[in-house]
Amino acid sequence: MDSITVEGVLLTPLKRIHHPKGDVFHGMKKSDPGFSGFGEAYFSTIHRDDTKPWKKHFEMTLNFVVPMGEIRFVVYDDRKNSVTKKCFFDVTLGEDNYQRITIPPGVWVAFRGIGSTYNLLLNLANLEHNPNEIERKENLSDIVYTW
Repeated sequence: MDSITVEGVLLTPLKRIHHPKGDVFHGMKKSDPGFSGFGEAYFSTIHRDDTKPWKKHFEMTLNFVVPMGEIRFVVYDDRKNSVTKKCFFDVTLGEDNYQRITIPPGVWVAFRGIGSTYNLLLNLANLEHNPNEIERKENLSDIVYTW
């Protein structure tokens, strides 16, 4: 199991149920750790070797699931009173490591497509998208990390 180095981040193993006519990929139940309400669900893709730069939500809890491909997530904690301030957490999720990462409000996240084919991300967010509760860094280099 991955050692979580940022306070409030959770990794939850998920079930993939094989079926000859198509598999079932579990995402989230309201009884799961990390569930804090439902606001919206959306899918996003990312191409191999592309990176979506840093973003931080002030109120939204993110729950990322990667049912197809592989995506590397890096989380950075710059919260003023956090016991893990200035710590990073790095994990690659996908078909071979099928888990959900829960990212609390107030921490930065960036991610990179690793899989060679189709990298699909599902976010099960507790709030609807609100552009006023998010901060973005335009450049990946704005937070120094060796990818």
